[in-house]
Amino acid sequence: MVRVPVHRRGPAGPVGLQGHRVRVRRDMPVPMPDGVTLLADHYMPVGAERPPTILIRTPYGRGGVVGWMYGWTFARHGFQVLLQSCRGGFGSGGRLDPLVHEQEDGLATVEWMRAQPWYGGGFAMHGPSYLGYTQWAIAAETPDLRAMAVQVTASCFRDAAYVGGSFALESTLIWTTLTAHLEGRLGGVAAFIAPRRTRRAVLSGRPLHELDLLSAGRPLPFFRELLAHHGETCCSYWDRVDFSASVGQVGAEITMTGGWYDVFLPWQLKDYAALRRAGRQPYLTIGPWYHADIRHGWAANADALAWFRAHLLGDPSGLRPSPVRLYVTGAGEWRDDSDWPPPGMRRVRWHLQPGFALSRDNPAGGEPDRYRYDPAHPTPVIGGPVLIGNSEPRDNRRLEARRDVLVYTSEVLDRDTDMIGPVSAELFARTSREHTDFVVRVCDVHPDGTSMNVCEGVRRLTPADRCDEDGVRRVEIDLWPMGHRFRRGHRIRVHVASGAYPRIARNPGTGAPLTAGTPMVASDQEILHDSRHPSAVILPALS
Repeated sequence: MVRVPVHRRGPAGPVGLQGHRVRVRRDMPVPMPDGVTLLADHYMPVGAERPPTILIRTPYGRGGVVGWMYGWTFARHGFQVLLQSCRGGFGSGGRLDPLVHEQEDGLATVEWMRAQPWYGGGFAMHGPSYLGYTQWAIAAETPDLRAMAVQVTASCFRDAAYVGGSFALESTLIWTTLTAHLEGRLGGVAAFIAPRRTRRAVLSGRPLHELDLLSAGRPLPFFRELLAHHGETCCSYWDRVDFSASVGQVGAEITMTGGWYDVFLPWQLKDYAALRRAGRQPYLTIGPWYHADIRHGWAANADALAWFRAHLLGDPSGLRPSPVRLYVTGAGEWRDDSDWPPPGMRRVRWHLQPGFALSRDNPAGGEPDRYRYDPAHPTPVIGGPVLIGNSEPRDNRRLEARRDVLVYTSEVLDRDTDMIGPVSAELFARTSREHTDFVVRVCDVHPDGTSMNVCEGVRRLTPADRCDEDGVRRVEIDLWPMGHRFRRGHRIRVHVASGAYPRIARNPGTGAPLTAGTPMVASDQEILHDSRHPSAVILPALS
């Protein structure tokens, strides 16, 4: 492991503009097999003869910042870029139907591209979020795809929409509201307006299936489809847009960029693990970024440029020696590693203790800790990953003062402690309702008492989660991974609650469909911590 000093421009440095002049051909028609025509802009460096192509497929338009950041930037560096609008937006025909057509449209676009006189026989793909998903949609089916640069994305969006079995209300409503307004009068300011309209809607108290009317002014088909398919672990709707099973079959060289506060990070790391199991060595960079963080965009472009030069032009001089680079929050430094999780990581149990203590000692017993969750007045959330908006850590002391949040705190740490890797929790709980949620959050408590959230996770329980003879359920919860240094003099804190509203939709406690608008039923929760029920958070310690 090598520690790398912080550089404000990102771990790979800034992307400069080189001397190629660029010729742009706009609104090129690309026919699809079903008769729909998609539009694309073609950026060509003047004087280059059939240079490698970078294909970027996006639902967010081709002009303005998108055209400059992707088209002009890479063409000035000697690549040609085909920037295409996905079906149903910005001049491309067909109906906007997110996720559904990306494989067939992407493969048809590649077939069309191969027939063009400017195509040189090999291409790369690039882009974050939905642009990254369009890469996974075709990656296993295209042998001339030589390189991919995927950022803050995953090969399937199902688990991010239904995180831990719950419903990621805020992020799904923000995205559907945003895409509904991208081509309207709001246009370029839609990304700023969508979070505000979403917040107003979710705080209105209206039933879940009416929130799109408040946020967007009309029904949003994709939002309603997500609601309709919530709770379905296997169905034709999700199976046809899930490309996670083919990740290990992708032949292209892959670099990934993610953020500790990104909504897709856990599933991006599952894609990384699938590639490693297949014997591949992708590159991975995780920075102190959230999903819509502009700092991440600059770093991702720089990383992609070096990657494409190495795997399309045969120039590896811009690649770092180590495949994994992680920013350690709390320490303010980058570190290079050979893999994720870092070699030498150990999973250490920090047990919940009587008196709301937290330690590595075996649990000391004592009466269970209790709280009451009322979905009519749901436990709020302060910070945490959201699709659009600043997801950086915030002071959680106001949340910790609530009676529906249990708070467990360690002794003061006597040395700096790095924790880098996956995080999980194991709770032993009794609950008065078979349908309920458990939220676990890890915070870093500073010497002045500030309690900054580091990571969290949620698990939705149903009657299928069995109880023992005493009515106790063992609840396993995956939290977001962390790469954090708890400083000497700080303390580790763990929250246990049953809500994180509006990031997670409230659980009504009845098991009724989310669209039903049924009455809300409160639940009484008990968290046990004794030798038979060793509730704990499992943190990743480095040797």
